[in-house]
Amino acid sequence: MSVCAGREERIAANSGGNRAAALLDVYLAAKEAVVARGFAWEIDWQAERRLDRIGESEFLRESAWTVLSAGFREAVVRRLFGPVCEAFLGMHSATAIQANRARCRRNALKVFNNPRKVNAILDIASIIDDMGFERVRRQIEQEEVRFLQTLPYIGPITAFHLAKNLGLPVVKPDRHLQRIAAAAGFSSPLELCQLISNHLGEPVQVVDVVLWRYATLFSDYVMVFSASRDRSCAMGRIP
Repeated sequence: MSVCAGREERIAANSGGNRAAALLDVYLAAKEAVVARGFAWEIDWQAERRLDRIGESEFLRESAWTVLSAGFREAVVRRLFGPVCEAFLGMHSATAIQANRARCRRNALKVFNNPRKVNAILDIASIIDDMGFERVRRQIEQEEVRFLQTLPYIGPITAFHLAKNLGLPVVKPDRHLQRIAAAAGFSSPLELCQLISNHLGEPVQVVDVVLWRYATLFSDYVMVFSASRDRSCAMGRIP
């Protein structure tokens, strides 16, 4: 075997470990930064989510949150979400919302003047009222994201947002995670989150929320994760 060939094999053997080590260092530092900014509760919240513990009211709330969040800043949705829920009678019952559809719509539009989104929340409540929540839950268990995409105003990316908030082991391929994955040298956010999950034992949806929150807090997040790839390359250089 030539010296060059042996060197290439040694680099290939070490590159996977170097890549993971560099990425994990950056991820753990990012997680510490997120916790330091006061978002440990969000990580814990995501870790505790399970579909079998979600009831009708919570599903209505998470669906509404996902619909309202599409294309809007989280801070705006968070500020208005309480009053929106009150407009929909506290999101306690799909049947109650349907029985008071006109009033709910009128009151919701006073808070969040976007008829398409308000109508989508009403239509999701109508689906739950027609199907019954237990049947809806079974459909999610069987079809996961595919079923969620059939709901009004829930698209190919927002379906992953809703699924994650319901506790399913998915990664939302939004713009922040797409940028992080590309910067770190991964083909997709799922591949990135799966590698971190495999090494640390954290569910992929928890890794997702850590990365997403970090990206919302620190504008240089792409550069930070790009540095992890540069570092792994440097670690892989064997003289």
